Amino acid sequence: MPIKDLCRKGGFSDATFYKWRAKYGGMDVPDARRLRELEAENNKLMKLLAEAHLDIHALNTAFGVKR
Repeated sequence: MPIKDLCRKGGFSDATFYKWRAKYGGMDVPDARRLRELEAENNKLMKLLAEAHLDIHALNTAFGVKR
């Protein structure tokens, strides 16, 4: 089955297929799962860091601390 037909049937573009293939090509299923878990954990940690920076900024503003 040609890739264009496969993508059309799946409802995504050719570019998406090639991007996925570049990212996940050659990986086994456990490796891909681990990558997804690590990406999810990284996103959570980035959100926590952003919230901490906002809290620090709010506290500095409330107490009149200038940098």
